[in-house]
Amino acid sequence: MLCWAAVAMALLPAIARAQTYPAKPLRIVVPFQSGGSVEPIARLVAQKLTAAYGRPVVIENRPGAGGMVGTEYVAKSAADGYTLLATPSAFVMNAALGNASYDPARDFEAVATLASYPLLLVSHPSLPVRSVKALIALAKARPGDLNYSSGGTGTSNHVAAELFGNLAGVRLTHVPYKGGGPAFTALVGGEVHIMFVASQTATPLLNSGKLRVLGVSTAKRSPFFRDVPTIAEAGVPGYEVNSWTALFAPAGTPAAILKSLNGEIAKGLRQPDASELLEKQGLEPSPATHEEVASMIRTEVAKWTKVIRTMGIKPQ
Repeated sequence: MLCWAAVAMALLPAIARAQTYPAKPLRIVVPFQSGGSVEPIARLVAQKLTAAYGRPVVIENRPGAGGMVGTEYVAKSAADGYTLLATPSAFVMNAALGNASYDPARDFEAVATLASYPLLLVSHPSLPVRSVKALIALAKARPGDLNYSSGGTGTSNHVAAELFGNLAGVRLTHVPYKGGGPAFTALVGGEVHIMFVASQTATPLLNSGKLRVLGVSTAKRSPFFRDVPTIAEAGVPGYEVNSWTALFAPAGTPAAILKSLNGEIAKGLRQPDASELLEKQGLEPSPATHEEVASMIRTEVAKWTKVIRTMGIKPQ
């Protein structure tokens, strides 16, 4: 009885915190420069949590090292639910590359998945190709001459392009930038030839003809780009990259707080205005419990560690 009493007494502070949560403003750290693909949905979530909790939820950009600066900052923050991380698949890519000082499972608690989406293989209109097969043919004729931008080593668009080059048997030149926003700006400005870019970032410029889409990264065609073939069906069998944005908290954050955040986020993203915004950006809601998200992260790290080692992809 004394043992159980001691355990109960030790848990009382955590229970009390969870019951009064949140008692002050929250921060959602986006580990990239403003203007990238993560920020719009992070702001949507911040808006919904502000409405649900009656406390301000602010976005804080902490870019650097392909997302690792902001990610490590959150990992070292207090595990009280007031500092959260909104991050894309680079969260697991960096770990799979052996390029991160954090462990996704050890140093973080999964809160919620926010959305899933394909990466689009897009080209600047000055590049004389209109299909994946044409791109491969040109890259083989000019090995190393074609380049691609990314938000930094270990980001999803970096690994996606390296995997594409490996499976297609072509050599592309990597041009890393300090964040997805600058990388995308470089593509639009014609500084680079191609990029694997989040669908929500590329869509407006595809519609205006300033960029050209060649393929989608997922195994199945996107419901938002039904006429665009998958990269696998367009000439690179076995190619598949699934992208997502998710929310995390520092390891040790009380389960009651994780459950509260997960429930409010799921509720907020089901609201009509949120659904409309997600659809306009080519995002599919991907609700899951925090336990399911944690399982997904473990699976993703194992998958990409194997792929990266098999393909010989190295940090640059």
